[in-house]
Amino acid sequence: MENNIKNKVIVITGASSGLGEETAKHLAEKGAIVVLGARRADRLRKIVTDITSKGGTASYQVTDVTSKEQVQRLVDIAIATYGKIDVLINNAGIMPIAPLSEVRTDEWDAMIDVNIKGVLYGIAAALPIFQKQNSGHFINLGSVAGIKVFSPGGSVYSGTKFAVRAISDGLRHEVGGNIRTTTIEPGAVDSELKLGTNHQESSEGVDEFYKVAIPASSVARAITFAIEQPADVDINEIVIRPTIQDF
Repeated sequence: MENNIKNKVIVITGASSGLGEETAKHLAEKGAIVVLGARRADRLRKIVTDITSKGGTASYQVTDVTSKEQVQRLVDIAIATYGKIDVLINNAGIMPIAPLSEVRTDEWDAMIDVNIKGVLYGIAAALPIFQKQNSGHFINLGSVAGIKVFSPGGSVYSGTKFAVRAISDGLRHEVGGNIRTTTIEPGAVDSELKLGTNHQESSEGVDEFYKVAIPASSVARAITFAIEQPADVDINEIVIRPTIQDF
């Protein structure tokens, strides 16, 4: 099934570290052409250099997913450079955990902007292209916290990930056919996501939770599995946890 990945043009947001970085490298090793978007140019440049030095094909565009114009530019550059997009991986996300009673509205706004609107901006940029091509694949990064509320402190984060799951399912119903939709819902996975909390008590809880974390490459393989399926197979949802994680 490797031929179902080779030469596919795959755009990845949040690609400067963690799941995005590992997924980019893994897919490039299998022959995909990867276009990376994130805010940190230095990190993106290094990842692209790592990929191309091993014979892969990769490029990047500095992208803040809270800007629909920047997300659109990322997709436009991929089209201009490679002539198509086969897969869009909406991976960018943040997770500042704190009790609702802390009333950290700036953090709530940021999670809504990145975790929900960032996904919607990706859909808005790629969907017209997929419809014109009559093919395409959305892969949206959710969370086990989008299946069950992460508590205490994760109410808003869970809300954003429940939204990703709902949007993904609605998208599948609406566009279906030759356009595939997959939601990936990881549990504790080693990435920078765990570093986004500055509420002391919540941060300690997050650190404890992530002691069982599995490597980001585990999610990269799950994403690869969804992409490499034949065109008539749509893997709608993958939940992936450490074997000892009960949440």
